[in-house]
Amino acid sequence: MKLDLTSLETVNRELAGQPESLLAWALSLEERAVATTSFSPFSGVILHMVTQARPDLPILWMDTGYNTPETYRYADQLTRQLGLKLKIVHPLRSRAHRDAVDGAVPEPGDPRHAAFTSEVKLEPFERGMAELAPKVWITGVRAEETAERALMLPVSLNPDGLIKVAPLLGWSARQLHEYLKRHGLPNNFDYYDPTKVDDKRECGLHLAH
Repeated sequence: MKLDLTSLETVNRELAGQPESLLAWALSLEERAVATTSFSPFSGVILHMVTQARPDLPILWMDTGYNTPETYRYADQLTRQLGLKLKIVHPLRSRAHRDAVDGAVPEPGDPRHAAFTSEVKLEPFERGMAELAPKVWITGVRAEETAERALMLPVSLNPDGLIKVAPLLGWSARQLHEYLKRHGLPNNFDYYDPTKVDDKRECGLHLAH
């Protein structure tokens, strides 16, 4: 289905704030779809929603190699509980290899940080997306997370034609917490993203796409 600006505006106007309806619309396009996750706090909400709507939907995880032990345990628990069809992509170099050659993770103000981010997250994302070749990308980003995400629309069209859908964009942390509790889902608060460091900082993934 070719999504034009008129239909895009209609969907954003009529379905904003209705995650399940927005997700159902996205999957009704009958296009190849994928959801991405980082297994950060509240990731269980979007993962539960997508698996309820389409149990066999591929879930792409860019494992940087720098996740906390709790995040890896959380990923395993959600994968088992929800039956996730998880596709994991890793950087081309292991964490041990990168750290031995390049040293500790560079701080965001360090000129080397952009190359680090590209290596451990952006390149694996591009590689994973190229292998899955989706036309619809479902993401759990929310407006209150960063200033950049506050400017996003629930549905947007990338220059390459990829339809990006953020069903939870307008949800608050309270709504997410209540959803997890209602459905008996775990959460993860021991999370670290070396490409962001600060929770309010973008890693670049949602700025470039």
